[in-house]
Amino acid sequence: MLKLDYDLETVKAKAQWIRCLIIEAVHAARSGHPGGPLGLADIFAHLFFGVLRHQPARPDWADRDRLLISNGHVCAVRYAAMALSGYFPREELKSFRRLGSFLQGHPSTKFLPAVENSSGSLGQGLSQATGLSLGLRMQKNPARVFCVMSDGECGEGMTWEAAQAAVHYQAPVIGILDYNGIQIDGFVKDVLNLGDLSAKFRAMGMRTLEADGHDHSAIHAAFQDALAFTSGPQMILFRTVLGKGVSFMENDPAWHGKPPSDSEAAQALQELGLANLPALSVA
Repeated sequence: MLKLDYDLETVKAKAQWIRCLIIEAVHAARSGHPGGPLGLADIFAHLFFGVLRHQPARPDWADRDRLLISNGHVCAVRYAAMALSGYFPREELKSFRRLGSFLQGHPSTKFLPAVENSSGSLGQGLSQATGLSLGLRMQKNPARVFCVMSDGECGEGMTWEAAQAAVHYQAPVIGILDYNGIQIDGFVKDVLNLGDLSAKFRAMGMRTLEADGHDHSAIHAAFQDALAFTSGPQMILFRTVLGKGVSFMENDPAWHGKPPSDSEAAQALQELGLANLPALSVA
């Protein structure tokens, strides 16, 4: 059985650094989405510093694990994790969302070939990941395919068409659902109540797991469990808090897509403990 062996305390520190870099990037851009990325920081810390098989110096390595982001507006969390991993210098985050920057407001393979998919229109990621996983299986490539999604985009019919196809073809894809209950127009239950998403994915035939997206032991256990299963599609529903770590952003739909002011950014970085974090080092 594959064993995920990495230090949780190191990952916790990486997660806080990721949160700080998110605030810095969105603040510098004067636009962007801080809430979702802050909520996903713990999960991305585990992905980039323990779960994914990847080589920042060789982003085109054929056997790398593939990580797709369906909800592309949360890309600040991916860019921050990539900078910490050594894909590019931290200073590049200051160019986030600028004209001509390779760090576009939604990931683009045209501008940044190291990402696995271009995203913007919601609901497409699971389809892309399903097809990619099937293609890799045909090639007998050992790479694993992960797809980060949002709960709000599950209001899109394409998500469920992809789930049906994944089950029918037993695609070895691992979905990662950001289950924070919030989308751009407010709380998901008020915009379009999606009911019990865990039960729905399970009813479609997907192996379904649930975990606290801020409990590092639970995140580790969920990925360990998922990677031990190789017989078909899975969905991990991580319950997260939008804006996690910043008191005035937490669980507030207003912070889905609003940059912090100078004073708000300073307060956020203080609350995140920037001054007390271990020295930043590239993995």
